[in-house]
Amino acid sequence: MENNDDTYSIRAVHRVCDIFDLIQKRPEGITLGAISELRDFPKSTGYRYLASLEQRRYLTREPGTNVYRMGPAFLPLQTRQMKVLADHLRPHLLRLRDFYNETLNIGALDGTRITYVDILESPSTVRLAARPGDRDYVHATALGKAIAATLPDSRVMEILESDGMPRRTARTITTPGAFFTELEKVRQQGFAIDNGENEEHGCCVAVPLPYVDLPVAVSLAAPSSRVGVDELPGIAHTLRDSMRVAMDGAREGAGVAGDS
Repeated sequence: MENNDDTYSIRAVHRVCDIFDLIQKRPEGITLGAISELRDFPKSTGYRYLASLEQRRYLTREPGTNVYRMGPAFLPLQTRQMKVLADHLRPHLLRLRDFYNETLNIGALDGTRITYVDILESPSTVRLAARPGDRDYVHATALGKAIAATLPDSRVMEILESDGMPRRTARTITTPGAFFTELEKVRQQGFAIDNGENEEHGCCVAVPLPYVDLPVAVSLAAPSSRVGVDELPGIAHTLRDSMRVAMDGAREGAGVAGDS
């Protein structure tokens, strides 16, 4: 008897997977109309799927615009992914921490803020260090800039409009136009710098993490009295090379957090 996989294929399951695939690829969100057009099924059918997924909290819908995004039901899975990712990166970050004697951070976009996932503090008495779980603004941090540079401009604008752009120091970027100019620079050079923009007398350099579907970056933070802004590009290249080696190893092993 011939085994035909199509016999056991369930159209509804395929459609739900199609919806998740589309929304995962569009962190800025997607409308019912776009989903129906891209996956070629009636809006009435799409609405029933979206309403059910929203009810189960796998999707959230933005009031007034009917834009759908991944919902909080995915957070436990994302939390597990982040723990696996942080555990894999820790040995690589420890080597960098010990080489530079400065603080290394892993940060992820959580809603409209950057959340510190893991922190390896500098052994120095005077140091820049947050705590795991602390949150910071996207526009004022190197981690935020590095992650924002990987997002569509429409999503970045939503973040800026939602959170505002409060002035943290005299150097903080406080207008969307200036921030998008900064992001273009980040995209071209492959790293982001915070030169006293989030904390006075502090500097930070960050690179987005390669090969993952999650909005994650790693950074080195230090007092500006110990690390000059002219040293940050060289540190960025070392960070980037180290993270590529780390994630190449992850992909060869178990594919941590998925390929992008």
